[in-house]
Amino acid sequence: MFENLQDRLGSILNGLTGRGALSEADVSAALREVRRALLEADVALDVVRSFTDRVREKAVGAEILKSIKPGQMVVKIVHDELIEMLGGEGVGIDLNAPAPVVVMMVGLQGSGKTTTTAKIASRMTSRDRKKVLMASLDTRRPAAQEQLRQLGVQTGVDTLPIIAGQSPTDIAARAVQAAKLGGHDIVILDTAGRTHIDEPLMVEMAEIKKKSNPHEILLVADSLTGQDAVNLARNFDERVGITGLVLTRMDGDGRGGAALSMRAVTGKPIKLIGVGEKMGELEEFHPRRIADRILGMGDIVSLVEKAAENIDAEKAAAMAAKMAKGKFDLNDLADQLKQMQKMGGMGGIMGMMPGMAGMKDKMAAAGLNDKLFGRQLAIISSMTKAERANPDLLKHSRKKRIAAGSGTDAADINKLLKMHRQMADMMKMMGGKGKGGMMKQLMGGLAGKMGLGGGMGGMPDLSNIDPKQLEALQKQAEAAGLGRPGAMPGGLPGLGGGGGLPGLGGAKLPGLGGGFPGLPGLPKKK
Repeated sequence: MFENLQDRLGSILNGLTGRGALSEADVSAALREVRRALLEADVALDVVRSFTDRVREKAVGAEILKSIKPGQMVVKIVHDELIEMLGGEGVGIDLNAPAPVVVMMVGLQGSGKTTTTAKIASRMTSRDRKKVLMASLDTRRPAAQEQLRQLGVQTGVDTLPIIAGQSPTDIAARAVQAAKLGGHDIVILDTAGRTHIDEPLMVEMAEIKKKSNPHEILLVADSLTGQDAVNLARNFDERVGITGLVLTRMDGDGRGGAALSMRAVTGKPIKLIGVGEKMGELEEFHPRRIADRILGMGDIVSLVEKAAENIDAEKAAAMAAKMAKGKFDLNDLADQLKQMQKMGGMGGIMGMMPGMAGMKDKMAAAGLNDKLFGRQLAIISSMTKAERANPDLLKHSRKKRIAAGSGTDAADINKLLKMHRQMADMMKMMGGKGKGGMMKQLMGGLAGKMGLGGGMGGMPDLSNIDPKQLEALQKQAEAAGLGRPGAMPGGLPGLGGGGGLPGLGGAKLPGLGGGFPGLPGLPKKK
């Protein structure tokens, strides 16, 4: 979503960081470009004005710390103001009320209310271990109530039985009563939408609010609608009174202006963001992490959390044991590719790595995209068990059969085998004797730079790190030079040069196997 803005701000701020001293004219010229970039990203004009005024005030009168160049100080000020614009600290859904806690979902038709209702219910059930009841109050849209019932079946969440002919206010009252009788912790009310804001809609919302007394009123807004979403939020807040926002379609190619403006205009926190169609693709909104991504500083914390959620600890342990022996067959390669797909693919991972956001375009140009992973998995799936365990068996006739089965050709199979050979060689080096193996040295080098101990040659046990420690880890990474835009022309400190992480092997990507599934101590999937 923020790619265009990221590119523009990155080039503007990189132009500043290279200079030894900055004049007021330099800062003004840079802020003019920042202002233009934000307006092009569809950020509200008054928000842009106040943002640039605050940055100018701090940048021109800033005491430049001796250890920091003036350009880097401006980057820090822009970063801090972006966090402030997005809301400072992240705010989650407040459940601190007597059960059942009523959460009311409001918004326009087509913004994704019903799907988001199911996503929130699924998240609270699986992550927070809460008993949730969903109720559809949408009596106008055909099959709206049936849609929520089907989503309830799909996610294993209770839904209120449908009674034809009931009004939305009656359904709301019945839902709260059913939740009390059924011992539910939370009841989520999915209200009706309209194609535009109108008086009957607002009157209906007010009546439902009066009848159900919701603790949270969440406005679901489509982040692709730009400035219109900001006006929508203002209207709903004035008439119904919202407590927070949920932005959907944050994985789209919109310019991100709605996300940057809404918090500043309404004063209401963005609590959750939808990042895909699947039920699990809902994330908490963390202003600092979003600001880090926009400025190309990466998002180590989210990456570690994503790894913890998606990586099977038992498979990871088995992989680590294989790596220690230097073994790596095509089954292992397939597991690695699947893990990367689960974590958002190559683009998603690169976007969260400090200083690596610019690599995405280069990799796409070299043909290293997620479609390539799909082709490689198809090739491996077309092999027999024996061939996957022992790739040396693959002679011409077998390759011909595999190519026919996977819809590829011999050249694709040869590329895959070459990639596997390079990765297998790397595994042998990593698991080799002498000084505890390369992997231990690499991990120790990174951990040393970040002031960490324990784990595999210094890698911390990620299962015991709480979110506050993860935030501290991110700050340590930034202090060690891992989190500044343009700070990593030669790769991460402690991991050798060459412009890449170990196991990501530059443009050829020979070592995807050195990736996250090998990290020790990740918590088991729930």
